[in-house]
Amino acid sequence: MESAADLGSLERPRFCLLSKEEGRSFGFHLQRELGWARHVVCRVEPGSSAQRQGLREGDQILGVNNHVVEHEDSEVVIRHIQASGPRVLLTVLAQHAFDVARALQGNDALLCPTLGPEVRPRLCHIVKDEGGFGFTVTHEHRGSFWLVLSTGGAAERAGVPPGARLLEVNGVSVDKFSHNQLSRKLWQSGEQVTLLVAGPEVEEKCRQLGMPLAAPLAEGWALPTKPRRLHLEKGPQGFGFLLREEKGPDGRLGQFLWEVDPGLPAERAGMQDGDRLVAVAGESVEGLSHEETVSRIRAQGSCISLTVVDPKADRFFSMVRLSPLLFLESTEVPGSPQDTCSASLVETKDPPVEDIAMPPVPGGSRQCFLYPGPGGGYGFRLSCMASGPCLIISQVTLGGSAAQAGLQRGDVILEVNGYSMGGENDLERLKQLAEAEPPLCLKLATRSPQGLEAWIPPGSGKDCALASDLL
Repeated sequence: MESAADLGSLERPRFCLLSKEEGRSFGFHLQRELGWARHVVCRVEPGSSAQRQGLREGDQILGVNNHVVEHEDSEVVIRHIQASGPRVLLTVLAQHAFDVARALQGNDALLCPTLGPEVRPRLCHIVKDEGGFGFTVTHEHRGSFWLVLSTGGAAERAGVPPGARLLEVNGVSVDKFSHNQLSRKLWQSGEQVTLLVAGPEVEEKCRQLGMPLAAPLAEGWALPTKPRRLHLEKGPQGFGFLLREEKGPDGRLGQFLWEVDPGLPAERAGMQDGDRLVAVAGESVEGLSHEETVSRIRAQGSCISLTVVDPKADRFFSMVRLSPLLFLESTEVPGSPQDTCSASLVETKDPPVEDIAMPPVPGGSRQCFLYPGPGGGYGFRLSCMASGPCLIISQVTLGGSAAQAGLQRGDVILEVNGYSMGGENDLERLKQLAEAEPPLCLKLATRSPQGLEAWIPPGSGKDCALASDLL
């Protein structure tokens, strides 16, 4: 059993608060490790936000914002990072420190510190009343401001806690503001203002953990608008809306919903003309092309979940530089959209796109040669079956090495570098072969997506990966 001295000498996790501009990445690659719930940074782009904030190659990601991801699949980690929008807080631990901590505390121990549900910064939207915003500001030096609340005033009603430290005004940090600059910023806000604040308990807890008082950790209080999750089931006349790629009022390119047909499923679910689509089945569509977004919608079948924001919400979350997905009532993605449908599904009004896949080829096979991509991965994911074909390609990254070599979703792996697959130790053997000198030679049998669905019932199979993702 480990001693108190051993535990006390363990290196503490570090916190990296990353930000990115529109159309850019955070600047790091996340390595997916085959058969392991380990999320390793395998490359950091020079000059990127990741490098400036101290993220290093080999760091193990323990948490994304306030989500512990130590035992999650890579896809869950990537989903949390993408859903965080332009800012994300990563909790990381150097690889050597992670290995030592695991050896001392066991694989089941959680190493990631978190804030409790009531101990988080607050994003509060305040509307002036006859008493103004309902607070005055005290300060010690540049960048350090605390709010003194008027009893029953607008700030108190908006959820600002007593003794709160002021962190941001309308998405802009005040850590370099003078008192005069802050006063001017508040005056320019007009009749309403959105503040990021932290109460004394939150400030003390973050100080103990060494955790920054970061906006992606915040919970929303009295926000003027929220994202909406629409559940739709396809009706006899289709879904009833048009998806169009265009620039929004802020100049950002996005996917917008138009021509919502009266009486059809889209309207009944609450869709409105001009809504921006931000997620499909809980997964962010930020950065996806129009074709990729349409593909994701259609892949859900006849019942899907869409997360949207109206123009007012779109402007608000753009101003505060946070993703609307951080402020859904529940951030969990339904296991199956069919479980939560509330109206009949939407369809884009262009002609249906059939799944592109070769028909089954009984006894047929082909070879593909793969070289690692820039991040060291091959760009595909596997599903491992307990019965039937053992290793199946369940996802191919667009533009990745696997896609360029011709791999398709539904392909069955027959051989890897001349070794037959189909035994109990396939995963371990595949992991060893993936570490061998490139190229990776795969012998594949082609199957259709329909066959794949039959082999992999929802929730079955184990998802593994040989890929890295630029985030």
